[in-house]
Amino acid sequence: MNQKPEGLAAYIAVTAAYWAFMLTDGALRMLVLLHFHTLGFSPVQLAYLFVLYEIAGMGTNLAAGWIAARFGLTSTLYAGLALQVGALLALTQLDPAWAIGTSVAFVMIVQGASGVAKDLAKMSSKSAVKLLAPSEDGGLFRWVAVLTGSKNAVKGLGFLLGAGLLATLGFVWSVLIMALVLAVILAAVSLLMPAGLPKGRKGAKFSEVFSKSSNVNWLSAARVFLFGARDVWFVVGIPIYFYAVLSDGSEDGNRAAFFLIGSFMAIWVIMYGAVQASAPKILRAGKRPEAELIGAARRWAGMLALVPAALTGAVLVASGPAPWLTVTLVLGLLCFGALFAINSALHSYLILAFTKAERVTMDVGFYYMANAAGRLLGTLLSGLTYQIGGLPLVLGAATVMVALAALTSGRLSGEHTHEATA
Repeated sequence: MNQKPEGLAAYIAVTAAYWAFMLTDGALRMLVLLHFHTLGFSPVQLAYLFVLYEIAGMGTNLAAGWIAARFGLTSTLYAGLALQVGALLALTQLDPAWAIGTSVAFVMIVQGASGVAKDLAKMSSKSAVKLLAPSEDGGLFRWVAVLTGSKNAVKGLGFLLGAGLLATLGFVWSVLIMALVLAVILAAVSLLMPAGLPKGRKGAKFSEVFSKSSNVNWLSAARVFLFGARDVWFVVGIPIYFYAVLSDGSEDGNRAAFFLIGSFMAIWVIMYGAVQASAPKILRAGKRPEAELIGAARRWAGMLALVPAALTGAVLVASGPAPWLTVTLVLGLLCFGALFAINSALHSYLILAFTKAERVTMDVGFYYMANAAGRLLGTLLSGLTYQIGGLPLVLGAATVMVALAALTSGRLSGEHTHEATA
């Protein structure tokens, strides 16, 4: 493998920083969701807590692509880590005596800052892979899969960590500990970051963030629907449904439910990350031409749509909570996670394959703006569909969105995979 040592060292440092960030990001999401559910927030109000997080991500990805092109990838990575520390510290100022409306507004603003932080770090890490990965023998797909797969496994551990901290230390101490650990990691990474990442170019224009590549644009549209399909059940619907089934209303019952829900979410994301990291082997990416992988994106999305469709039918047949339904949901959603991981890994590879080195931060920023738009759509629908129609409507919405992802993936072209996008 033709990879310079400093490039590999830079990749390792970026990956380690991204791991630390995603651990706190996963823990914070679980802390906020479960803490405010126990305070009496409705499903729609819980969804509101994450809305600004996703809206901020859309704007951040567009701006971050230009900022990184102008000032360098390390600047956006450090800014993301530092902003997350600030967001965590701000949450410690939340007063339980505040009215629900005030609490929602405050947490929305803080979560918005966290959303900015997450996408600064994410765009920096993903762009670095394009610039540092070896080009031969499917090296790009392998490095992308390792970064994204390991990141999701770490975020899964974060879900478990968040639920465990909430049950043992409470909300404020949990957030303080995470802020301290992340601050230490930021300091270490900033001191030890080796050379290997570009420093930026002064002539970068903000208008360049909007891609002229049809492949980048269609892939971004598919990403909106793919992640909307996940978050429509993942953010509010399934956690709150499981809480209603597992908790008996007592303090001990609530704690047990926290651990069980956190464990399921953690296992789901860890498994998703493991499958994502294995996607190059599963797809035999090193032996297949790029055009074939483009066609695979539509087929895998079609297979994914079958899972929420089947789960919707199971919930309708059950017409209420039942042990067999809980088992079916757990197994079905784990199956969804495995297929979703293949779809997501394909997308993450294709966006880097479609772009050129001089435009990588711009196209990756645009693509992850679409990713954030999908999460926003899913977040809004998660609370709304659960409140209006319960679990059947949540899973039905997921089915429709995966089908739309398959349709938009079908518009990708294998004839112009390296077309100019400037």
